[in-house]
Amino acid sequence: MCGIVGILGQADVARELVDGLKRLEYRGYDSAGICTIVDGQFGRRRAEGKLKNLTARLDAEPLKGRSGIAHTRWATHGAPTVDNAHPHIVGDVAVVHNGIIENFKPLRDMLLAEGRVFLSETDTEVVGHLVARELEAGKSPTEAVAEVLPKLHGAFALALLFRNDPDLLIGARLGAPLTVGYGDGENYLGSDALALAGLTQRIAYLEEGDWVVVRRASVEVFDRDNRPAQRPVVSSGVSATITEKGNYRHFMQKEIFEQPLVVAQTLHSYLKPLQGQVALPIPDFDFSGVKRVQIVACGTSYYAGMVASYWLEKFARIPVEIDYASEFRYREPVLEPGGLALFISQSGETADTLAALRHAKAEGQKIAAVVNVPTSSMAREADLLLPTHAGTEIGVASTKAFTCQLAVLAALAANLARVRGKFSADDEREIVSHLAEVPAALNAALNHDEAIAEIAPLIAKARDVLYLGRGPEFAMAMEGALKLKEISYIHAEGYAAGEMKHGPIALIDEDVPVIVLAPSGPLFEKTVSNMQEVRARGGRIILISDAEGIRQAGEGTVATIEMPQVHPLIAPIVYAVPVQLLAYHVAVAKGTDVDQPRNLAKSVTVE
Repeated sequence: MCGIVGILGQADVARELVDGLKRLEYRGYDSAGICTIVDGQFGRRRAEGKLKNLTARLDAEPLKGRSGIAHTRWATHGAPTVDNAHPHIVGDVAVVHNGIIENFKPLRDMLLAEGRVFLSETDTEVVGHLVARELEAGKSPTEAVAEVLPKLHGAFALALLFRNDPDLLIGARLGAPLTVGYGDGENYLGSDALALAGLTQRIAYLEEGDWVVVRRASVEVFDRDNRPAQRPVVSSGVSATITEKGNYRHFMQKEIFEQPLVVAQTLHSYLKPLQGQVALPIPDFDFSGVKRVQIVACGTSYYAGMVASYWLEKFARIPVEIDYASEFRYREPVLEPGGLALFISQSGETADTLAALRHAKAEGQKIAAVVNVPTSSMAREADLLLPTHAGTEIGVASTKAFTCQLAVLAALAANLARVRGKFSADDEREIVSHLAEVPAALNAALNHDEAIAEIAPLIAKARDVLYLGRGPEFAMAMEGALKLKEISYIHAEGYAAGEMKHGPIALIDEDVPVIVLAPSGPLFEKTVSNMQEVRARGGRIILISDAEGIRQAGEGTVATIEMPQVHPLIAPIVYAVPVQLLAYHVAVAKGTDVDQPRNLAKSVTVE
């Protein structure tokens, strides 16, 4: 959840450390800090709040030093204060940390009993004390770290800097990503390739349990058993310029408008339009024997999974269950050997989802992963990798990654339907033709941006908002409510339209806007009847539908948002746009921080 940068440079590194943090600020922005070695001493600057506060402090109190580590924090243990901000310094070692040390309490109690003094509330400081303790006992830095790592339980990435050895950085990962960067007389550590994009394109991804000894002229990787290991050096292909907003006001706005392009790029990898066929990246993946599909995800990815469950059951006629990753293992699910477990994650590092994946793998499931980072842990551990091609998403509220996930899942459903004999060649050709229409339909939806912005003030004054939908649009109602909550801080809930009369209708009054997602089609009349129940009780309805739907049911609404008329298969992908834009414009109207909403971070690498 936090961001890490480490640099062994040939010149002062403070500016480059901060630049790396800017590319990682989506991971956390409760506090930030850097530490360098200056004339044999640690120099440290930390600040509460967003990175601009640290930048201001560095402007007032510059730091020199050719070796340094930096951190941007999403708080877990301890409030987001300066004292709890990283890096933490204990004796001759400074440490930054992403993740959670689950056994920090007994370790801390042991260290306190020895008379050690803690200056923060964080679990991270325990690591500093344990390493400092070994150094004081005469061990070298590498010996000290090798001794300490097995004592740490949980999910973490670490970077350690040593006052008496400015040519040394040590990193370690267990359950949280860490990347090594290779330069010319310089070497680096970072939470991901994006952190290092302004420094190098040559990177190596550490594997689970790895730790690494980095010097300016060398990199040595060790596995969890302390055996030397080779990790391939690859080109990251990530540009530092992807973190620029261009002419857009916010990253979220930019990423919403990138959707026609990135969805087209994603579909290009899964469709053969001329042949009218779906083509998965691993065409010979064996689906035989798969009798059910278990979908696991968190947050917005969970709603993508909800939509996929409709598609898989409708087209492939295969039973589907869907779980929140944070609950999956704890309900002790019954998983028959040979089942297909499908995991959805933008980062491919989401801690709950990754733990669920490993549980399912241990239970004999075939593993498929829909991820946006093809080098991520989930991607590497899956039997079937289904990559999206959304590009880096900076805004915390997922937009383009979500629609790319839906595009991939639709292709998967069509492929599974064909393999199971539920689709004829003509059926597949029809589905492919509709999927090929998605980018143009997304463009058409985006053309209503100004009209949606005019509706935003109607929502911005509300304390509570309800979203209604049926079928796949129920999932989109939940996603719309999540988006509004995330960035505008308005309480919102998404409901299955038919469930309103079973309780939630008691919430309806003239102060509660009700947003109805109802494309014309098989479920339209049922949804409209539920909409009328709301209107009869004074609810203010905003109808999102196509021209035909608005013609039939737009009377009596306070506003309508017109979408292109599309096949029901692709309606959820297209209807993502208006709920994203509505949440965006409401947040702008309220003046909230769109890209970095309070209490949230982009990559959730803690459980």
